[in-house]
Amino acid sequence: MVYSILLPFHFSLSNRLVTFVNLKPSALNYQQTLEYLFSHLPMFHRVGVKAYKADLHNILAISEVLDHPDRKFKTIHIAGTNGKGSTSHMLAAILQEAGYKTGLYTSPHLKDFRERIRINGQMIPEKKVTNFVAKHRNDFAKIEPSFFEMSVGLAFDYFAEKQVDIAIIETGLGGRLDSTNIITPLLSVITNIGFDHMAILGNTLEKIAHEKAGIIKPNIPVVIGQYNTETAPVFIQKAKECDSEIHFASEEYEVEYSELKNGYLNLNIDRFNKDILKNLELDLTGIYQKKNICTVLCAVHQLIEQGFKIDEKTIRSALKKVKESTGLMGRWYTILTHPLTICDTGHNEDGITEVVKQIQQTPHEHLHMVFGMVKDKDINHVLELLPKNATYYFCKADIPRGMDAEELSTLAREHGLKGILFSSVKDALKAAQTAAQAHDLVFVGGSTFVVAEVV
Repeated sequence: MVYSILLPFHFSLSNRLVTFVNLKPSALNYQQTLEYLFSHLPMFHRVGVKAYKADLHNILAISEVLDHPDRKFKTIHIAGTNGKGSTSHMLAAILQEAGYKTGLYTSPHLKDFRERIRINGQMIPEKKVTNFVAKHRNDFAKIEPSFFEMSVGLAFDYFAEKQVDIAIIETGLGGRLDSTNIITPLLSVITNIGFDHMAILGNTLEKIAHEKAGIIKPNIPVVIGQYNTETAPVFIQKAKECDSEIHFASEEYEVEYSELKNGYLNLNIDRFNKDILKNLELDLTGIYQKKNICTVLCAVHQLIEQGFKIDEKTIRSALKKVKESTGLMGRWYTILTHPLTICDTGHNEDGITEVVKQIQQTPHEHLHMVFGMVKDKDINHVLELLPKNATYYFCKADIPRGMDAEELSTLAREHGLKGILFSSVKDALKAAQTAAQAHDLVFVGGSTFVVAEVV
């Protein structure tokens, strides 16, 4: 059985705690170890805002217990509202292809907790997870860390033990107070700023940018993916305070041409209006990757400036097989070809805007939308972006944060969206695929948690 913090086991743990709560740490197997973590430690993705800890005290305590593993390997730190997962995986693929032993820490995962922690695309072994908890469970009882803080500690410990050449570390939420923000990276990357997690990060782009800018460190170069007149001054000021060189990828790089061709996103890319890459093939086919690829290439240029050996051949080869090299799923991901069934983890206003653009560019006769959201998102702003000429299959992901399908359907009707209610994501998908004709499109999304149940 696969466990996920996105899908907390599909059953209540209350009747199962007796099976392991009194066991010695060394007696826990992998599944019991996950049950212990998920049932004893609060986490944002299970209970929402109240699990967020607005300080770095716990992760600093964990780092000390682990003998500061975060100081024992080189890192790239990545934050942003959207695109940080794709950017992280593309950079990892390029560094792996260049011959560097590359750690990759991302969140959330879709199916298996171990997706969060990889070296050269390979997930952390189950035994490492169980041994880590067994060794440090008493320490954690004193520190009382969150799920995310523990997973960050595990990742840092694993990367240090395996002596990675470099690790790409993706923030979980925000930046300034994110548990990953104890590292001193070679490069900081902030993909973009949009409205998400506003209850925590702030209700203006400027406030959100301030939180993301917290990963900028003294004398460490920073790449900002998208230039925005509202947020750019925040980043420029922070970089100035830190005496850090700042680059806006969108001001240096441009996708001059793009086309979906033979299963790849085919791109021509300019740097300062001069051709640098023609007919670049990317296996991540979401059109929003046109923004992310510029951020990636800008980051790669900075790494080359720091002495990394990365050539054009390596870049081309790596970007053609990002999914294979890193295990990335859920980004404009084809589940089935007949009927064409695609999912995407876009879940906030900016993400859904990009998804709708791609749906419009995907040939189809009728659109079937398997759709669910979580309760703490800006639901009305998302719903007003969705196409009205589709058939909707409203569902609730199997998590406490999931919005009830009936409530979602009621809100959707206020925005002119009509559909059917289903008790589960899988039932909704089955109904959509059954109803779809040969040239129809079935789309699954609205929440990472919904996508996690179908990939």
